[in-house]
Amino acid sequence: MQSKVICFVGVAILGFCCAGTCRAQSGPSATASTSPASGARAEFLEEISFYEQRFTRLAETVPADKYNWRPAEGVRSIGEVYAHIVAANYGVARALGTQPPAGVDFKAITAAAGDKAKTVQGLKDSFVHFRKAILALSDADAEKPQKMFGRETTQRGSFIMISGHIGEHLGQSIAYVRMNGIVPPWTAEAEQQKSKP
Repeated sequence: MQSKVICFVGVAILGFCCAGTCRAQSGPSATASTSPASGARAEFLEEISFYEQRFTRLAETVPADKYNWRPAEGVRSIGEVYAHIVAANYGVARALGTQPPAGVDFKAITAAAGDKAKTVQGLKDSFVHFRKAILALSDADAEKPQKMFGRETTQRGSFIMISGHIGEHLGQSIAYVRMNGIVPPWTAEAEQQKSKP
């Protein structure tokens, strides 16, 4: 079973890396009028829009009865991976200087992981908040010391670390849905385009 999971994760990560050329597409809550046109924040916001679009669409595609599915005992379920991203978006925003909105309860986020509607809405809300946290930063502070995931880095270095973290969990999520016979929606769309005469 473990070798099967590793194989699927490897395939998902390879597919994710190949999809990197499609990142020019904006995410569902991208706000071009308030986003910087260039600089470290602009690049990071583009990356976050890509992840937001992928996570949200994938979470919406997974049937509600699959949210508690997990590939093995002791690892996160499909819904728990999404809940982890919700909590991470708020937690990382806090590390960057923007406090979570009043009423955000990290234990409640995890407890609701099996509820598709709450989890999908949680993803959407957390990405909106995370985007605001990035916009509150200044490109002039790109080299400012920053602690992220227990490591000393810079604000720019934090962006790289956050991208790595969220990309890891996107690959995990893709592998999970593939193991359940679900094709990611962007892959299904690409396959439909190829089959057109």
